[in-house]
Amino acid sequence: MSSTPVERAASAPSPASSPLHDVVQLDAVALSRAIHQREVSCLEVLDAFQAQVARHNPRVNALVALADTEPLRDLARERDAQLARGQSLGVLHGFPQAPKDIAPVEGLITTRGSPLFKGQRTRLDAQVFERMRAAGALFIGRSNSPEFGLGGHTYNPVYGITRNAFDPSRSAGGSSGGAGVAVALNMLPLADGSDMMGSLRTPAAFNHVFGFRPSVGCVPQGPADEVFFQQFGVSGPMARNVPDLGLLLSVQAGFDARQPLTRQQDPRVYAGPLERDFKGTRIGWLGDLGGHLATEPGVLPLCEQALRHFERLGCTVEAVRPQADLERVWTAWLDLRAFQMAGNYAVLYHDPARRAQLKPEAVWEIERGLALSGQDVFRAASVRSHWYQALRSLFEQVDYLVLPSAQVFPFEAEQHWPAEVGGRGMDTYHRWMEVVVAATLAGLPALSVPAGLGGPEGRWPVGLQLIGPTQADLAVLQLGHAYDQAGGFSKVRSPWL
Repeated sequence: MSSTPVERAASAPSPASSPLHDVVQLDAVALSRAIHQREVSCLEVLDAFQAQVARHNPRVNALVALADTEPLRDLARERDAQLARGQSLGVLHGFPQAPKDIAPVEGLITTRGSPLFKGQRTRLDAQVFERMRAAGALFIGRSNSPEFGLGGHTYNPVYGITRNAFDPSRSAGGSSGGAGVAVALNMLPLADGSDMMGSLRTPAAFNHVFGFRPSVGCVPQGPADEVFFQQFGVSGPMARNVPDLGLLLSVQAGFDARQPLTRQQDPRVYAGPLERDFKGTRIGWLGDLGGHLATEPGVLPLCEQALRHFERLGCTVEAVRPQADLERVWTAWLDLRAFQMAGNYAVLYHDPARRAQLKPEAVWEIERGLALSGQDVFRAASVRSHWYQALRSLFEQVDYLVLPSAQVFPFEAEQHWPAEVGGRGMDTYHRWMEVVVAATLAGLPALSVPAGLGGPEGRWPVGLQLIGPTQADLAVLQLGHAYDQAGGFSKVRSPWL
């Protein structure tokens, strides 16, 4: 019997081992343990990951605005001196990190992928980065993102295109595309990202890693003076396996009085053991939502094949459909998203000189938002509420919902977005990623896990979304970990490693 693409990739030979290579191969949990047991120094860790960046980043352009090396080495030596005195800042002590270039980081360049902010250095940390810095992370640069995080493909006029970790001719996904590629190619031990319309989930799927969109209120996003209104955008972790996701989430999560919608919780639970018995668990397979979603040929069969790993865990899998008008749900999403975009960026649009530097998709979003009335926004919010209730009803039948993370395989990197999927024309620049709206609009936790490799040559990654009920973040991670243990997906690495 012939082997599957996943099995072939898992058995591919790895490059010759070296001390630096061994360091970047470590899972994040193991790396944190090695640092704290002083089996490897923070300086050696920094050198190893910077060497990996030098090796792979020129091909894929995942990390940008790289910081000067010598100050970083001095900071790594300081981290080593702290450990020698018995002091640890936290689980990320000595971890090289590259915060996503969409929110501010003190002392680093923050462009949001826009030429309007090219070269801009910011003077404060967004709260999620504040927590990562306090836990001992060393910020070595930024991970690339599309302009204002718009679109599921990472390219911008400031830094250019970020390319896929498995096939550099293809898209890395977005908007956390730089983070996904950096994790997949061992340029970072794990990474932060943010997710409004699949920005953690799409690049995780495209690069065969794990990306977790936490439920609303799990992680403070910041900055502290940011308007809290819809909470569509959330910050979360990306990693090569689920325990590593939990490690970073244990730093990111938790209440912050500056953001009143954050939850009171003990975030350390995410770094604990994730093993759990799932016998008898009911999995609801949403598929392409009864044909509503345009899907590239080959994606659904690969995802359906991956469902057997839930059955190996003792789960039952059944097809389910939400009771909702899916076209009304999509229109409500367009309105609420555009309303938020107009609120954030209308000041740029109203200045003709700055408007000329916005990409067409940003202008489209802002103009749509400005044209909405108060009643339009209220109606869209009402549809959103009905959508949440429709999913809540499904959770009375099943324990988790599953559907593809992306409707397409990674597409050509020079293409801005797929104009056609499965023979259907796309009527907006992001209709091809409608599959991620379900969890976002309902504020539910959603984990993208690898589902295998496919496409004409069997080398393009696809993923599954595991969606849990409200605030079931830990349970979703536990299911994702069990699924990976059954399928061995985290052992499949890029052929470039």
